[in-house]
Amino acid sequence: MTDIIQLLPDHVANQIAAGEVIQRPASAVKELLENSIDAQATDIKVIIKDAGRTLIQIIDNGVGMSETDARMCFERHATSKIKSADDLFNLTSMGFRGEAMASIAAIAHVELKSRNNNFELGTQINIEGSKVLKQEDCALNKGTSISIKNLFFNVPARRNFLKSDNVEFKHILEEFNRVALANPNCSMSLFHNNNEIHHLPPTGLRQRITNLLGKNINEKLVPIKESTSLVNVNGFVGKPEFAKKTRGEQYFFVNNRFIKSGYLHHAILSAYTDLIPSNYIPSYFIFFEIDPKLIDINIHPTKTEIKFDDEKSIYAILRSSVKHGLGLNNITPTLDFNKDPAFDTIAPKGVEFKAPKINIDTSYNPFENKEKSSREVSNNNNWEQLFENNQLTTSEDKVVQSTLDKEQGFEQKLLFQVHNKYILSPIKSGLMIVHQHRAHQRVLYEQFVKHPEKEHESQQLLFPQTIELNTQDINLVKENSNELMDLGFRFDYLNKNSIVVLGIPSMLTQDNLESVFEEILEDYKNSLSTSSNKNNMAKALATSLSISSGRLLSQMEMSNLIDQLFELELPQKGINNKKTFITITSDEIDNKF
Repeated sequence: MTDIIQLLPDHVANQIAAGEVIQRPASAVKELLENSIDAQATDIKVIIKDAGRTLIQIIDNGVGMSETDARMCFERHATSKIKSADDLFNLTSMGFRGEAMASIAAIAHVELKSRNNNFELGTQINIEGSKVLKQEDCALNKGTSISIKNLFFNVPARRNFLKSDNVEFKHILEEFNRVALANPNCSMSLFHNNNEIHHLPPTGLRQRITNLLGKNINEKLVPIKESTSLVNVNGFVGKPEFAKKTRGEQYFFVNNRFIKSGYLHHAILSAYTDLIPSNYIPSYFIFFEIDPKLIDINIHPTKTEIKFDDEKSIYAILRSSVKHGLGLNNITPTLDFNKDPAFDTIAPKGVEFKAPKINIDTSYNPFENKEKSSREVSNNNNWEQLFENNQLTTSEDKVVQSTLDKEQGFEQKLLFQVHNKYILSPIKSGLMIVHQHRAHQRVLYEQFVKHPEKEHESQQLLFPQTIELNTQDINLVKENSNELMDLGFRFDYLNKNSIVVLGIPSMLTQDNLESVFEEILEDYKNSLSTSSNKNNMAKALATSLSISSGRLLSQMEMSNLIDQLFELELPQKGINNKKTFITITSDEIDNKF
């Protein structure tokens, strides 16, 4: 029997590692930005083309590398961050495994230029698929410039799995935001297809958040700060009234490293109990400072998960610090035990309070000299006559109401609403239960997509309204301006982060227009699929304008909704392929008894 176990070649091993570390262009951006931060850079420029498919270039003014270091950084497990296993428990740097550069070089065309301050000339290295094509001296300023071209050129399966440019750039922007928030003292800029997306000067944390996410977020922030022997917590949380249905502005940082933690996210939500609805999520930007010996960050290839030695205590500290911060800013009702009770007394000293006197005319009779009221009629003990009169009146009222309804095009149906969420309607085979929110979503979506003659139907605003948006949302508006126009929006760009809305879809009102517009963009970002941008935007608009669960509907509203639903070709499927209604047969009902 021949031996079958063999060592993998280095270039194959690097491609396998790249599958874990470099999942998409955003992963390469993250690794390179963290390398620049570890190199003590104070100015970083990120240049992207075609959402990273064509080019990812990072230029920094860090300490740079010598000729030997520039060549060694592409070797697998080559790192300057650790020298022994004990160093894993005292990490203060972002990178440490020595896999990122080797993984990137295995799946892309890479050009590295770097110069250490101790040398007059720098080093240029060109690598293609782990093979060094050229290494020579070059002239450049202190720091490092690395260009990644044609990512996944030799891994076509991985390249084919990439999403649209909009989706991929959204992930790149998110990675940029994470590093920018963690390092507000570092100047950072981002360019995409020769367009400047961000230019961030060195600032404090609050100003950095504002520069990244728009001026309107400043009024939504509540500072929190707590110092304990285990961990220091500081940062900002959003006011309850600005909570959203979707994620997007939730950040945890441990020793300036971004992490994800469902457990700590639950601590935030528990601090907002009774302040926001159960399906809403507040914004937060939380920074933890903790002894590196009390955490383990070497449990995930992308280092976005961390294991704490005492996670329960950190949960409790975070929850109490958020509640305390909200209380100090009068977001939640609190008891002030230090208040001087003397301030509650407003009367002069020696003056006694007397109860007010109310004059009552005991002889007044509101029924005096009036015709017999229904109350007097009810005193007659002729109950049978009273019942017949009541039945007659009720029947006459029903006839009149039925006539009015038919004149208005409304035919009376036996409809019932349960928990202000479901509509119950008897049918020949038994009972039909309609999910009012999903049904209305489907109706609106069909109106937006299946009726091209209604395109560009818009109502002009008498007073145009200005809406402030963050960079990601303003780019989303620019990329989908035609789709928004087709749905009935009319707008112009005021400045880098603002638009002026001139017209809105005919079925939309100007009330809370800014929140509705933001909600449409949030729904769009969270409903991106392989369908066209117009379909995705129509789904987002239908979701934002549809009748929500918990709203009380009249008989006419319920009847109209059901009629509109069953005029569609596929009334049983919602826009997310979930059922809009179910039926229960009479036999199934009988079996319950």
